[in-house]
Amino acid sequence: MQSMTFPSYRGTMEYFCLGCGKRYPANELYYTCPECGGVFLLDNLDFDTLKQTPGHEWRAIFDQRAATKNTALRGIFRFYELMAPVLEQEDIVYLGEGNTPTIESSPALRAETGLHTAYKNDGQNPSASFKDRGMACAFSYLRSLIRANDWDQILTVCASTGDTSAAAALYASYAGDAIKSVVILPQGKVTAAQLSQPLGSGATVLEVPGVFDDCMKVVEHLADNYRVALLNSKNAWRILGQESYAYEVAQWFDWDMAGKCIFVPIGNAGNITAIMAGFLKLHDLGIIDTVPRIFGVQSHHADPVYRYYAADSGQRKFEPVAVTPSVAQAAMIGNPVSFPRVRHFAERFEAVGGKHSFQVIQVTEQMIMDAMIQANRNGHIACTQGGESLAGAKRAKELGLVDENELCILDSTAHHLKFVDFQTMYFEDSFPAEFEVSPDRSLANAPELVIDPEEKERLSAAEYTTATAERVVAKLGLQTRSR
Repeated sequence: MQSMTFPSYRGTMEYFCLGCGKRYPANELYYTCPECGGVFLLDNLDFDTLKQTPGHEWRAIFDQRAATKNTALRGIFRFYELMAPVLEQEDIVYLGEGNTPTIESSPALRAETGLHTAYKNDGQNPSASFKDRGMACAFSYLRSLIRANDWDQILTVCASTGDTSAAAALYASYAGDAIKSVVILPQGKVTAAQLSQPLGSGATVLEVPGVFDDCMKVVEHLADNYRVALLNSKNAWRILGQESYAYEVAQWFDWDMAGKCIFVPIGNAGNITAIMAGFLKLHDLGIIDTVPRIFGVQSHHADPVYRYYAADSGQRKFEPVAVTPSVAQAAMIGNPVSFPRVRHFAERFEAVGGKHSFQVIQVTEQMIMDAMIQANRNGHIACTQGGESLAGAKRAKELGLVDENELCILDSTAHHLKFVDFQTMYFEDSFPAEFEVSPDRSLANAPELVIDPEEKERLSAAEYTTATAERVVAKLGLQTRSR
């Protein structure tokens, strides 16, 4: 079947600067515009030829590919024509990314929140975060460059609070050969679980004092002055890969986006950019009839995009903010590099979906932690950013921006286990004061010792078993089984 074979369609890709409008060929590494320093989008000059295929046929093609065993089409590239249609099959890197499940909220969570929610569990990607979507595309592009230019070595570099470094190191270790990975992390700002990932993948890990924004300045300097492959969201190929989130959401709901709201942590603003771009492409091709509403969510500890959109439209001015500690570490960014992309796509999104199709919600650190614990106590595997998404949906309901008939699709960007340190601090009430988090005791949990080790030593094996079992019975209120 044709839809199961690698596509023959090829586009013509160019970098397009959002600052000055200059264009550059896509067969070179560019991150910011050499003319004005603006950020790039990647533009397929032959996109309109895709409109020759009706929307219903595209739906059928993508649905058929969902069952393929062709490795190059099993992940995000089953939507090949919509993302990076200049890559050859041999260049595609696939580690199992994409196809992450969308899980509707349990009846209990729906009753507690008064919201109809569903988590898109992007923590079930290979490195346990959504960053794998972008890395699959970025590394596939790098492999095409290496093959075309016969390069013997290229150094990939990224700044990270954890997820980006884990994904970059994983994909670099798999691609191997000419690709070497370096990650630059803010000292003491990355959880032990996240730090273990790039170390385990063999990357060179460099720590610097400060926060993510400080690391990003170092990486930008390297990318501007040396031949390195930057893998942060300034890399426009990464943004293309992350568009697959939108395509998968639309496909899961049978291409019907009516009555749907997407809640996305903003962070460095690459993911919300990609999601808006993806839904706009689907709409432009007639694959979906309606775009969903998009809600960006930011903590009050790192909220420059919220502040921009909270101002009246005629008085808006983007200004970076100094961040304070946040449990949503991946979103603790005071100067998101993709903000120009957000502004660009928000305008386009509102032109298609109406005035309130794009909005930004501010939540507190307390709301984020409470929501994460609440979600996970009701059967989800939400990270702190997933807690931020649920907190955003709850706040939107308080403000009258969503109602119980709408489905709120929540982006859980990473696996819960990457952020268990924050869960531990919540349960033990040990958050430093600057986080502004006090646990809700009704949500806390801790192990309980049934019998003292000293008592175990005094008892025989049989006595120990009986005594321990009797205390479990008393604790749980168990009833004797009828015979």
